[in-house]
Amino acid sequence: MSGPRRDPDMIRPYVRTGGQIRPRDDVRWESVVIAAAGSAGELATDERRVMSLFSPGCGGLAVADIAAALQLPPSTVRILVSRLMDTGRLTSPVDADSAQPQDDILVRVLHGLRQLL
Repeated sequence: MSGPRRDPDMIRPYVRTGGQIRPRDDVRWESVVIAAAGSAGELATDERRVMSLFSPGCGGLAVADIAAALQLPPSTVRILVSRLMDTGRLTSPVDADSAQPQDDILVRVLHGLRQLL
């Protein structure tokens, strides 16, 4: 009798991230990133998968959206995005200091959510 079959798509997050266990502090689930122009060079398989989501003229994508599209854990995608940002392949359209939402936007979102309930 053979042992249990393993799904070839089941790769541990530690392996997917090349052993990196923490992302940059400014990469959050809701962080929006865009592909940098002229990004070339060798990429790991999962990094290529992330970059394949960005087509020319494409707007930014949130880290959570990338995780959903690739069906990967968001914590793993945060690290992959962080590595791509460190190498200059991805960039954030806003810096982390100005990424704090304005109070009026939060109030409008809260009212909208309450109307849905």
